[in-house]
Formats: sequence, structure tokens, C-alpha cells
Amino acid sequence: MAEDKNDEQDEELDDELDDDEDESSKGGSKKKLFIIIGAVLLLAVGGAAAAYFTGLMEPLTAMLTGGGGSGEAGEDGSPSGSIVFHDLPEILVNLNTGGRKSSFLKIRISLELASAADIPKIEGVMPRVIDNFQVYLRELRIEDLKGSAGMYRLREELLMRVSAAAAPATVNDVLFKEMIVQ
Repeated sequence: MAEDKNDEQDEELDDELDDDEDESSKGGSKKKLFIIIGAVLLLAVGGAAAAYFTGLMEPLTAMLTGGGGSGEAGEDGSPSGSIVFHDLPEILVNLNTGGRKSSFLKIRISLELASAADIPKIEGVMPRVIDNFQVYLRELRIEDLKGSAGMYRLREELLMRVSAAAAPATVNDVLFKEMIVQ
């Protein structure tokens, strides 16, 4: 009889433990679900923020708001206000070598202009633009042109100089068509 009583108590304890395990496993699965949902939301928000700050979302937002790509056609059939490219003559300069053997830089540049109306303005001041480029390029050393950082600095400096020389015209960018250091 005492044995039956102990068996009943053992069974009751086992049942209670089983109930506790079921409840804790349900709670654990809810915790896991919340953690997974939180992680997915965090990744989505982080990805959207990264896309926004790097400029990857600009085409999407322009499309959704109706901006961009809706320009009217100009007289020649091209979109008005569209960018145009204007090639500069080839420039050949000797680089500053500090007394060592001579080194030369041959460069072909294309300017990205805001509109076709800027081409006559650029051509009108072309001698000044070429002179500004020649003076700057002759002072460069070979080390100044190495790597992508050197190319970036050169592009920014030339853009600043051409923008100053052709003040009313809008120059968006300086593009390198050919660049040879010898």
C-alpha cells in the first residue's frame, strides 16, 4: 500500500514535470520566433539604410515620385537639358622628375557638360583651359599619378580648374579617354 502511494506520487511528479517541459518548450519556441523576426527586420532596415545612403535607392525613388527621365525633347530631338560630352585636344607634357630622366604624360580628356549650350562657352575659353591644365600637369610627379587615389585627385583638380576657367558653363565631370605615362 505504501508502495502504491509512492507510485502514484511518482506518476504525479512525472506528469507535472512533463507539463513544465511542454510549457517551457512553447516559451522557447516563441523566444526563437521573436529573435528570428527581430534579426530579419534588423537586416532589412540595415540594408535599406545602406542602399539609401550609398545612393542605390535614388533611381527607385525617382521612378516612384515621377522624377527623372521625363524631359521634353529639344529642337534636335535629344532630351533638353541632357548631358553632352566635349573632347579636348590631346595634351602632352613632361612631368616634374627632379633632375632624373625625362618622363612624359599623354592625356586625352572628355568633358561632361550639363547641356549642349555650354559647348560654345567651353570652346570660347579653350586656350585658358588648356593653359590651366598644362601648368598643373607639368608640376606633377610620377608618384602623384599612381593608383586610383592619384587618378581621383587628378580628376578633381582638373574639374576644379576647368570649372573656374569656363565659369558660366557647367562642367559635371572630367573623363579620361587615354592616359599614358612614359
